[in-house]
Amino acid sequence: MTNTKTTAKEIAGKLLEIGAVHLRPDQPFTWTSGIKSPIYCDNRITMSYPTVRRQIAQAFAKAIREKYPQAEVIAGTATAGIPHAAWVAEILDMPMIYVRDKAKGHGRQNQIEGALHKGQKVVVIEDLISTGGSSLKAAQAVAEEGAEVLGVIAIFSYQFPDASALFAEAGIEASTLSNYTALLEAAKENGVITADQESILADWRKSPKTFFSS
Repeated sequence: MTNTKTTAKEIAGKLLEIGAVHLRPDQPFTWTSGIKSPIYCDNRITMSYPTVRRQIAQAFAKAIREKYPQAEVIAGTATAGIPHAAWVAEILDMPMIYVRDKAKGHGRQNQIEGALHKGQKVVVIEDLISTGGSSLKAAQAVAEEGAEVLGVIAIFSYQFPDASALFAEAGIEASTLSNYTALLEAAKENGVITADQESILADWRKSPKTFFSS
């Protein structure tokens, strides 16, 4: 998925280095959904690090050239996917749009901003795939406008089985530049976590909704 200079593990290492990802298996975070999690990922932090954001944009562009050479439009999800979509669209010299989580309540009440035409082939750029719901919602909004969604590509995924099943059910292909497995490898190699903590982190992903409540 990534180019030879930027592997999934290297991107994961960069996310850890700049503080876009925090691992706290001994004192889990609580997500908005109520899930207790040993990881917190905020890829918006990448905007503030030119070298990292450039690596990510180039990896996105290379993936799109290889996987979706027929792509005509780059779509960013609001809000975290927007800057990455802009950088990728610039590299690929393609039109860009962005997709809100819901239509505006005023003006033209747009959910999609930018020029999108029926039949155009679109790749959706996302910063993070957790449950997959928000990414699919954006992709479906694009499809409802008569465009063809070739796939969704994100910076990072927790690799939840439920998310994979959701994308499969919707018939939309999803891929990422990095993922939870690569993150654990990078964290262990860089001394961020111990072997015991790695075990906790690995087990959590198998049952994230109940792991810390059992």
